[in-house]
Amino acid sequence: MLNLKESQQRRSQLLKKMGEGVAIIPTSPELIRNRDSHYSYRFDSYFYYLTGFKEPESVLMLIAGEHPKSILFCRDKDMEREIWDGFRYGPDGAKEQFGFDEAYSINQLDELVPNFLGNQAHLFYSLGADSHWDARVTGWLNKVKDLVRTGVSAPASIQDIRQLIDMQRLVKSLYEQDLMRRSANIAARAHNRAMQFTRPNMHEYEVEAEFLHEFYRSGAQSPAYTSIVAGGANACTLHYNANNCSLHDGDLLLIDAGCELDGYASDITRTFPVNGKFSAPQVDLYELVLTAQLAAIHAAKPGNHWNAPHEAALDVLAQGFIDFKLCKGSKDKVLDNGDYRQFYMHRTGHWLGLDVHDAGDYKNKAGNWATLEAGNTLTVEPGCYVRPADNVPEYFWNIGIRIEDDVLITNTGNEVLTKNALKSVADIEALMKNA
Repeated sequence: MLNLKESQQRRSQLLKKMGEGVAIIPTSPELIRNRDSHYSYRFDSYFYYLTGFKEPESVLMLIAGEHPKSILFCRDKDMEREIWDGFRYGPDGAKEQFGFDEAYSINQLDELVPNFLGNQAHLFYSLGADSHWDARVTGWLNKVKDLVRTGVSAPASIQDIRQLIDMQRLVKSLYEQDLMRRSANIAARAHNRAMQFTRPNMHEYEVEAEFLHEFYRSGAQSPAYTSIVAGGANACTLHYNANNCSLHDGDLLLIDAGCELDGYASDITRTFPVNGKFSAPQVDLYELVLTAQLAAIHAAKPGNHWNAPHEAALDVLAQGFIDFKLCKGSKDKVLDNGDYRQFYMHRTGHWLGLDVHDAGDYKNKAGNWATLEAGNTLTVEPGCYVRPADNVPEYFWNIGIRIEDDVLITNTGNEVLTKNALKSVADIEALMKNA
């Protein structure tokens, strides 16, 4: 659970950025899976970042100005519903346990919010993110506008609260860094376990069960995203997730899987031989991708721009594609005309945190790449995907490789949070041989 001091500091920092005005930040709704069964509930990341509160049907209001305060609307304490659905804090309990200045029943939302909106300079709200909430907020604003003859004015502008929160979320606190390190260690153990378990003639879903077992037994609440377990040619489909095919002797297995621990995601990809031994063509392409990844990780340091790791990886991959006769011409030509995209068609990373593709811009308002700074967390994940084609040597056909790690930018360089997930050819083969 997010600790009380951490969430209070975040709210205080945001209130200062707001200057004057009111912010409305609802959490995610519960969703029906089928009939009367719900999907497993997952709170809204923005809401949780500022509250640490995990219950549905909740809304955070922040009032900035001379007397700033935080207000929570949540479900009532209801002992009968708790028999069926589990514990509820209720407004009084939530106020005490989570450090809010005020707390009210969610049933009072429509009654009270217009009062808080009156005579405020600005409304900070994520307009367009949810049509249901857009309509509700519009209704509240209309109620305020109806009071204009009584001297009550509506907010003069609506600003996107997400932009302010994104700036905070990009730089992870020591608390967040520790939590992401723990999430990464769980996921790393799960990937190593999957390598040890895998054998020819198994199914992809059997391997998936092994790393899910490690996630849950280690305290993670869920996978961080839909896992990819792609054997052989399936690895050449970037978002493959059927996970239902048989694993063949001689093929590679690509696993892209991470867990969520107290809201924070890990995201790892490893590629290894189903039979425990890389073939010569597999080694060639694997070592190329690994070299590209190590170059990208080296470029992930404070002061470098966001795209520096991608450029470093692409430089290595383009030359490798030329060396292995996958691309023709000079490296500059291959990079300029985009021939490399036949084999590497995605970028080399993304922000990571409460969301797998975490909040934060990649370019500033001037259109320049964001500058990496201590506390940023990102993935570094170059790849190589070779589908059968007339211009491709047959011994490379259906080889898909991606190697992905989670990287924390530090004051002096970086820390690879997922370093315990084995990735050298020698280490992978030794682990699988001794399994």
